[in-house]
Amino acid sequence: MLDFDTYQKLLALYADYAAVVDNNEWDKWPEFFTEHCAYKVQPRENYDRGLPLATLSFESKGMLKDRVYGMTETIFHDPYYQRHVVGIPRVHRADHERIEAQANYAVFRTKPDEMSTVFNVGRYIDTIRRTKDGLRFESRLCVFDSEMIANSLIYPI
Repeated sequence: MLDFDTYQKLLALYADYAAVVDNNEWDKWPEFFTEHCAYKVQPRENYDRGLPLATLSFESKGMLKDRVYGMTETIFHDPYYQRHVVGIPRVHRADHERIEAQANYAVFRTKPDEMSTVFNVGRYIDTIRRTKDGLRFESRLCVFDSEMIANSLIYPI
């Protein structure tokens, strides 16, 4: 599968990703991805049935940067904080170019003056490419378990 050093880098990729989105460091978020990438947030029902409809779907790093611009400059919403709890990734396949892994996640949301709530729970299904700059997501599919989600999915999962 993976050697110890590469697995440690994989763990760091998952931990650093969660830290960046939890700390609202939005300009760093696209840098976790390759130039030609896919990022989707999709309900489990659609994923299990092979249906392509996703709640969010971006097909390049440029689209991720556009989302960052939209989140920070044009979308008006009640402010909230996110906190990710990410399970240890399970590696399903690895070769000298790519790693295929999955990890469970739970995202908690806290609005000012409100109690924290469970916002989104599911699993990441990832294809990670080995690049000269380190490990980067070539594809990140966030499959959430509930058929219903809050209508304020603004920030990345």
